[in-house]
Amino acid sequence: MTGRSCLTIVLAAGEGTRMRSSLPKALHPVAGQTLLARVLAAAPSGPGTSLTVVVGPGHEAVTDEAKRVRPDVMTFVQHERLGTAHAVLAAREAIARGADDLVIAFGDTPLISADTFARMRAPLQTGASLAVLGFRAADPTGYGRLIVDNGRLTAIREQADASADERRITLCNAGVMAFDGKTALQIIDKIGNANSKGEYYLTDAVSIVRASGLTATVIETSEDEVRGINTKAQLAEAEQVMQARLRKAALDAGVTMVAPDTVFLTADTSFGRDVTIEPYVVIGPGVTIADGAVIHSFSHIVQASIGRNASVGPYARLRPGTSLGEGARVGNFVETKAAVLEAGAKVNHLTYVGDAHVGAGANIGAGTITCNYDGFNKYRTEIGAGAFVGSNSSLVAPVKIGSGAYVGSGSVVTKNVPDDALAIGRSRQTVRDGWASRFREMKLLAKKPKSG
Repeated sequence: MTGRSCLTIVLAAGEGTRMRSSLPKALHPVAGQTLLARVLAAAPSGPGTSLTVVVGPGHEAVTDEAKRVRPDVMTFVQHERLGTAHAVLAAREAIARGADDLVIAFGDTPLISADTFARMRAPLQTGASLAVLGFRAADPTGYGRLIVDNGRLTAIREQADASADERRITLCNAGVMAFDGKTALQIIDKIGNANSKGEYYLTDAVSIVRASGLTATVIETSEDEVRGINTKAQLAEAEQVMQARLRKAALDAGVTMVAPDTVFLTADTSFGRDVTIEPYVVIGPGVTIADGAVIHSFSHIVQASIGRNASVGPYARLRPGTSLGEGARVGNFVETKAAVLEAGAKVNHLTYVGDAHVGAGANIGAGTITCNYDGFNKYRTEIGAGAFVGSNSSLVAPVKIGSGAYVGSGSVVTKNVPDDALAIGRSRQTVRDGWASRFREMKLLAKKPKSG
């Protein structure tokens, strides 16, 4: 909102009890990003905005993740689990600094969008003191119902307290709220713990706003956008929704996907023009794919850069640190890691290239391995432009193959090879005429039963 400052408080649920996991709930991934990271990415940002995350005690990993995503974030600890309003007040110091808007969200709703946050703040500019995010539930059972009269929110009624008529309401509470900053703290401070659990719930803010003669309103969004994650099944459902979004965005941007439902993307995947992705491809975090590149079936790519008109796969694995230049080719059953392949370089079959730099136009034969690890340290292999490495060769790093050099098939290369030189690192072949026939005769005689 132009001209309005904003404080966003994200309540980052740490426990993963119902998820049957030792990993804090907010750190489970959807489309390659943690639940918390996705919410923080959507939260308001820019000049005049500040961000706070409230975590449970002992969840330093959640704090670290928040700071990784938004280095400017403030964090506070809710030492006792006494409800959502109690969690918000753990950040009292931040609220007391004052902001035009206060937005409260949850770290386990990864599908919420920046547009929804902006829409929630809009009513605060026109006099509302509170905006609550709602959705139309296909099955509202268990959700708090939003009671609306003449366009104004009058109450949030929990399932157990709702009348028969109120239970038929499908407009439900998503939990996310936006407060006018001038009255936010005094409203939240008034929330009592009169419920059976002795906890303080943000939903009580609606009745306090109404009793104060102020206005509360509802902003609606889709049920998918406010899916909360409490189980692994719900995590999988959120992944499915997110993948559908990412595939549609890629198709709308001009990416050709032969079988979109079989392709898995990450939220930060970047595509150029005229990219083609064949079926059963998995693209992890940190991948950029330039114009005209083709990703063939059953390839797996993570933290890699793929250049213009490059070709990957089928059945290729590109691990972190891989960079393919224009027109480079990585073929079937090839694995790369921390490897740069310059323009036109080819690694077409059954090869491992790790901790290596391959020059433009070089050709790496089938079954070649860069032997980059001695059990303690990693070492680099340098292969010059236009070099040719014959099949079934082992390049024992650290080693350099010069530009235009040849390595004979089946070689074990342990020393540098000069430009335009030929290196052959194998034992001399010997041929013994008739040896095979004599060997077979000897073995057959040994098998004959002994007489007598």
